[in-house]
Amino acid sequence: MSATLETVFSQTLGIYLQPVAHFLEDATVTEVMVNGPGEVYVERGGKLELTDAAFEHEDQVFALAKNIAQYVGRQLDWEHPLLDARLPGGSRVHITLPPVSRKGICISIRKFFREALTIEKLKGFGTITQPAADFLAACVETEMNMIVAGGTGSGKTSLLNVLSSMVPSDQRIIVIEDSTELQMQQPHLLNYETRPPDRHGRGEIDIRDLFRSAMRMRPDRVIIGEVRGGEALDMIQAMVSGHKGSMSTCHAATPRETLARLETLSMMGNIEMPLHALRNQLAMALDLVVQISRFTDGSRRITHISEVLDLDADGRYQLRDLFTFKTIGKDADGKIQGELKPTGLLPTFAEQIKVAGLRFPKEMVDAARARKAERERRRASRTPG
Repeated sequence: MSATLETVFSQTLGIYLQPVAHFLEDATVTEVMVNGPGEVYVERGGKLELTDAAFEHEDQVFALAKNIAQYVGRQLDWEHPLLDARLPGGSRVHITLPPVSRKGICISIRKFFREALTIEKLKGFGTITQPAADFLAACVETEMNMIVAGGTGSGKTSLLNVLSSMVPSDQRIIVIEDSTELQMQQPHLLNYETRPPDRHGRGEIDIRDLFRSAMRMRPDRVIIGEVRGGEALDMIQAMVSGHKGSMSTCHAATPRETLARLETLSMMGNIEMPLHALRNQLAMALDLVVQISRFTDGSRRITHISEVLDLDADGRYQLRDLFTFKTIGKDADGKIQGELKPTGLLPTFAEQIKVAGLRFPKEMVDAARARKAERERRRASRTPG
């Protein structure tokens, strides 16, 4: 969209957005949710708030929805009641119309912030610690394949954005997204974005199509905003076949659930493959699961950094937790207190990190030594005098 058209869009849309305009301008608000004309929620600091804002009537909300659809070139009517799109400024919008939405016309706008997050900001938020950040940076540099997993609104994309910014600038990177959100600054970067079908159901380009195209473009790394379908299998097979250092996000609540989720998505790829073979490929392809969660106080924290190991003798997934978040309680303001700490286990790919001339964080090494000393102490206590 040209700058002129974007200006026209902003001015026109501003009229329809008037009841919630101040929330969209508020830097502390990350999402605005219109649940019919009389109910507006916002997300601020990771927590939902019911506001006193309201539209006068349903027609006003419908006019806003139709205006958005017009400028993104999509059809929105009673026969096509769902719309998922990216606004010119980068914000994500999802619209549902009755009869799909029983509460009336619902609009959710997830704001896009042009100022990219950094590892320093994540540390300031308490999302990550310095040792965990140093370890993940070493994993990115040594081309470990990783999945960032979490629930809706947990900060998966923001964390992926920070991790992908660690990719060396001399590599050719292809980024594939439903709607552009990653803000990478590397010089050799190709951004692919999916395309929905037109009003006649033609011309759709999905993530799987883009991934297959990316494989023909000589990428050093492929970064997928989110895997949510059969493209999971394509990604896994590409990782196994030598495309190292790939990253993506996935909806899952724990590292083990992440593997189960990827397994299910891969089976949507319409391929004939025994389950054991699929699990084996998945275990070989992935190196790390980085789990992030949104807590009840609105904070977003990395809760696990786990290595994916080979399957066990019974064909089940195995994980090795390298960092885990330990909760110790709440402070006087209700904020959850805790810290992401190393478990004392080092990854099986430790030698690759050393060969690359990189070092493990001192905290990981100290925890590993303490774990070894404790194990030896227990062994000695069981040995007859």
